[in-house]
Amino acid sequence: MENREICHCMGVTFADVEDAMHSMEKFSDVLDTFKHVQEATSCSTGCGGCYNEILEAISEIMHA
Repeated sequence: MENREICHCMGVTFADVEDAMHSMEKFSDVLDTFKHVQEATSCSTGCGGCYNEILEAISEIMHA
């Protein structure tokens, strides 16, 4: 997977999302995982335009 920037306002990349998720003990719920990733990276706290893309990245990582 190419390391692409997902959240342009905060400069958060796919790898940043993945790193934040791997710091969790477990991840089974996408929205709970989103909250953790948001706290860890500040993604989707600017304009919010990346919300769906962050959720897609989380889902992709969860099912990899």
